[in-house]
Amino acid sequence: MRADGGWVWMYGVAGDDPETFADDVSGVGGARPRAVTAAGLTAIVGDVDDREYGAVALRRNLEDLDWLGRTARAHHAVLEAVAGRGPVVPMRLATLFSSDAGVSGTLRERADDFREALSLISARSEWGVKAYAIKAADKVADPGLPATGPGAAYLQRRRAQLTASKDARAEALASAQAVYAELGRLAASARLYPPQAPDLAGQSAPMVLNAAYLVADERAREFTAAVAELAAMHRFVRLALTGPWPAYSFAGEGNGPGPQ
Repeated sequence: MRADGGWVWMYGVAGDDPETFADDVSGVGGARPRAVTAAGLTAIVGDVDDREYGAVALRRNLEDLDWLGRTARAHHAVLEAVAGRGPVVPMRLATLFSSDAGVSGTLRERADDFREALSLISARSEWGVKAYAIKAADKVADPGLPATGPGAAYLQRRRAQLTASKDARAEALASAQAVYAELGRLAASARLYPPQAPDLAGQSAPMVLNAAYLVADERAREFTAAVAELAAMHRFVRLALTGPWPAYSFAGEGNGPGPQ
């Protein structure tokens, strides 16, 4: 049970195999994760302090990007450790309960859903693929076009640059669609998300593809090789591959942040 003045932070749900539980990693707030079992399932949880994770403090902290980043990394570290030993259904960041009894109740109430999700992601991992449009190289004016002076030559070059940029953008979008479809053939499931803004993505180039794939572990090498091949084939996009991750996009819970 949690200590007085605190909350129970829920990371995810695994099966009843004790080998799937990771107790050798520090979690949110520095606390070691522990297990709560019910209905043949294991919830991975941790104890957090009310002063930082209570309702009022949590609303404030969720607006602090540094705090949010540290907390998300700690949350992910626990899930990644568990996922390395067996399937785990990730819970949304800041899924909190007032006691272990609330966690146990959720396991019982959602047992069928959790088991279905665990079956879906067993021996599978999530991979992320993003594509960024590559800026077309500036083109010089066609020497066959008439030019009567520096101003006319500049306008010709500018028209050529705008045309090249428009063509490159169209080709980048077409390439993104082709990449998404081709990689989907190697995955058990796929999710397409809206492109991220440059400041959020940390890239100046515009994102034209933001996708997640659920890939069987036995096909991981084939999938990563396909990403490399597609990157070489499509000249107006740069592909970025991340993973493998716990299956956030395919088995993660949609609970909103805050105590429950």
